[in-house]
Amino acid sequence: KEGAFILETVKAGNTKREICVCPPEPLTAKKLDAQKNAGGSRGGGDQQKKEGDAGWWSRMQKGEFPWDNKDFRYLVVMVAGVATGFLYFYWRDPGREISWKHFVHYYLARGVVERLEVVNKQFVRVFPVPGAASEKYVWFNIGSVDTFERNLETAQRELGIDGSQRASVVYSTESDGSLILRVVPTLLMVGFLLFILRRGPLGGGRGGRGGGIFSVTETMAKILKNNVDVRFRDVAGCEEAKLEIMEFINFLKNPKQYQDLGAKIPKVRDMFALARKNAPCILFIDEIDAVGRKRSHGNLSGHNEQENTLNQLLVEMDGFNSSTNVVVLAGTNRPDILDPALMRPGRFDRQIYIGPPDIKGRASIFKVHLQPLRLDADISRDALARKMAAWTPGFTGADIANACNEAALIAARHASPTVDAKHFEQAIERVLGGLEKKTQVLQPNEKATVAYHEAGHAVVGWFLEHADPLLKVSIIPRGKGLGYAQYLPREQFLYTREQLFDRMCMMLGGRVAEQLFFGRITTGAQDDLQKVTQTAYAQIVQYGMSDKLGQVSFTLPLPGELASEKPYSEATAELIDEEVRALIHAAHQRTLELLTHCREQVEKVGKRLLEKEVLEKADMVELLGPRPFAERSTYEAFVEGTGSLDEDTSLPEGLQDWNLEQEEASQEERAQDKAP
Repeated sequence: KEGAFILETVKAGNTKREICVCPPEPLTAKKLDAQKNAGGSRGGGDQQKKEGDAGWWSRMQKGEFPWDNKDFRYLVVMVAGVATGFLYFYWRDPGREISWKHFVHYYLARGVVERLEVVNKQFVRVFPVPGAASEKYVWFNIGSVDTFERNLETAQRELGIDGSQRASVVYSTESDGSLILRVVPTLLMVGFLLFILRRGPLGGGRGGRGGGIFSVTETMAKILKNNVDVRFRDVAGCEEAKLEIMEFINFLKNPKQYQDLGAKIPKVRDMFALARKNAPCILFIDEIDAVGRKRSHGNLSGHNEQENTLNQLLVEMDGFNSSTNVVVLAGTNRPDILDPALMRPGRFDRQIYIGPPDIKGRASIFKVHLQPLRLDADISRDALARKMAAWTPGFTGADIANACNEAALIAARHASPTVDAKHFEQAIERVLGGLEKKTQVLQPNEKATVAYHEAGHAVVGWFLEHADPLLKVSIIPRGKGLGYAQYLPREQFLYTREQLFDRMCMMLGGRVAEQLFFGRITTGAQDDLQKVTQTAYAQIVQYGMSDKLGQVSFTLPLPGELASEKPYSEATAELIDEEVRALIHAAHQRTLELLTHCREQVEKVGKRLLEKEVLEKADMVELLGPRPFAERSTYEAFVEGTGSLDEDTSLPEGLQDWNLEQEEASQEERAQDKAP
């Protein structure tokens, strides 16, 4: 954040990032100049070290032979060994393999055998007399030496070869290279590990901080000063979380303001000796669930490295007190799997939840990401940000950044000089539905099925009060789907049983339309059925909306997680399944009745989709008439009654001047830069 140090650590074994943000002392122009000079000299030293470390490669490029460099010598020896082995196996003459019958008829019977060599009791080399054959030798396999000797004796006797003319037989033992081939990979792996250990923190090489194996507990952190590009003013859509972090920084800058009132800063807590050296500072550990996962119980294999790291983290955090002026922050998107010891008072005392932004937060985020874009001169950035915020419920900051970037790409693809509203609409459709596939070929009967399927969804949603308003429906394939509908969900956090039931009916509209108009069902409703099933189970198991089951709630496993032992009996499980089936059947029957009554409207929408492929809301009003329920679709309507159009970014009185010194120093520096 503003005027900060960053401490970044990579730990051997489990890799993790740890960043320490340290607010500096009040800066003046003189101190800024001194810091610049110090930074320049330090950078020069680092550069010299890097040039020395680059070593043999840069010297080789200059035509030198860096035999004094250890890394170069190791590399040369390794390459020479590999090359020697390769050349040995590549250039040696393996000879030609023949059969026993071939040996008897073409060599033994013709009397051209000079000698036979039995190698390793596995095969026999046949050396012909000079000039009798083109090969130096040929060979054949044998089952055993005894069998070979008997067969050779029998063959020579049958051929009438007497004792003086019989081929001599010698026995030898030699390596065929298989042992070397088995050992080489192991030697290479051991050599590589030794090389890594020598260069890493355990070996005290240049990757570590010296001290060999005794430096294992030292951090390999580096401090980067005055190199923070993201400021608080660049972060939007999470004002409450920003205030929490500002409060930590303000405590480190102005501890007396809090200590006079008897307050202690929450220890939200070492990389750790270095953090103390640079106090006051904030230490940030990203993805703490990588090392802070719940410890296993009854693990027969003993402690693994992750558990050892967690234990060390807990011990170090207990070493802080409220006067240390070091605050530890951590980030994770899986707080449910963290070890309970991390969340106890005295460690991570405060939890800050950052969820998806609301409509005002999305408008603020859009304003940030619209700044670098070249918009049409007639477009107001504030008005566009509000319009896009109303169209993107559920979007996170990353989704909004992706949508803005996608809009710019679409504008460039069409050689447009500026980015306008239609490009943003296409970008949102791209983010929500996936890439449009206009070239995907559908058979006429498939296209008709998709059209009436989407028409069923649209008509059911149009005539149900609690369904989301429809913005657009299309039968152009997008992503993995063959059809696509864009709705405008409400900014809503609590749902009634009736609202959830209407949503289930809308999801079943496509399947019911297929049944009504084609007398058959297809696989196109698979995603709809999955959502309906999940919604039904959530109502029965989690939300206590079943009269038969009563006011109980059980936890359902998250997607991708293994289902643990059920906290209820088999009888309860059977009752849950019955209630889910009954709920889905009721939704199906209601949808069937609605679409049977509105059959003509479904047919109108289906035919128009086959004709135009894409229908906007105006087309739906033309075909079905105005929607019989009040709906909100503009930013102003959504934020009505919330106090203001924009997000409240005001600071509490105690944080009004939290960064005043840094701002004054920045203004003084800018004034000096402008001075002649």
